[in-house]
Amino acid sequence: MNPTLADKIARAPKAELHIHIEGSLEPKLIFELAKRNNVKFAYDSIDALRAAYTFTDLQSFLDIYYASASVLLTEQDFYDMTMAYAERALADHVTHTEIFFDSQTHTERGVPIETVVAGIEGALAEAETRGLSSKLILCFLRHLSEEDALKTYESALPLFDKYKYRFIGVGLDSSERGHPPSKFKRVFAKARERGLKLVAHAGEEGPPSYVYEALDLLKVDRVDHGVRSIEDAKLVERLADARIALTVCPLSNIKLCVFDDMTKHTLKDLLDRGVAVMINSDDPAYFGGYVNANYFAIVDALKLNDDEVYTLLRNSFEASFVTEAERDDMIARLDQHWKQ
Repeated sequence: MNPTLADKIARAPKAELHIHIEGSLEPKLIFELAKRNNVKFAYDSIDALRAAYTFTDLQSFLDIYYASASVLLTEQDFYDMTMAYAERALADHVTHTEIFFDSQTHTERGVPIETVVAGIEGALAEAETRGLSSKLILCFLRHLSEEDALKTYESALPLFDKYKYRFIGVGLDSSERGHPPSKFKRVFAKARERGLKLVAHAGEEGPPSYVYEALDLLKVDRVDHGVRSIEDAKLVERLADARIALTVCPLSNIKLCVFDDMTKHTLKDLLDRGVAVMINSDDPAYFGGYVNANYFAIVDALKLNDDEVYTLLRNSFEASFVTEAERDDMIARLDQHWKQ
């Protein structure tokens, strides 16, 4: 990659809209928290844990992801994890982030959702004083039942009120295969009636039909991943016309074998057809890099030019769940940087 463009990307203000906070839990912190909480962990060293990060598909990753989350027990644990991500985001010049968290991963271990959110919120409030604005999105685990999701949603309602500035939406993640978006139609309807923003993972491992379900049945505002949308020309046209953003995660797609090689990634084809794609890190502790590393990898592999990179960055702000005034200010800062 051209060193000048790489430096320009590195220093550019950007938004990250697809980040699972539990997926930012680095091995070093995992072992520190395990020791702090006297949790017996399946791996005896950081190197042994890293060696296990050889994934064949989404499920093979999730098995380790959920095991690692077992060290998170107290409000301080969630604060420390979130602050560690905030530090990395600020270093990458992320100025706005919309963070996913999986409360069911923790509540099924007896950790109250109030503990989870209080720890995350505490770190985000502190990070905001340093220039990182943020929102929170509660994700439902799709391998669990919709009844579980409905119970989780009801338990979160007081927190939506308490942290209404930060807590702005719900999402859908975890194992895509065999768990179509239609499975969660009722809980998304409840969230929509409340005025919450809606997102869902679709079209990563699942087919384009899952993207249609997310749009037509869940009525999402954004689609997470969505890279297989390219297989359906009418779907691509619809996404482009409606400006439905796809929160793409390049390194994740390679690590989870969605694509064999970064040069085969569909992002440029989607971009060329007018789809509002943008770049994120997904689960950076597991997939080899935070947001700047994802930009570098995809820009280098697909030989994206200056204008295409600017569009990706601008899309990240245009797709953000912020006020129009906030969005205009974010884009103005990007423009000032890009034209220097």
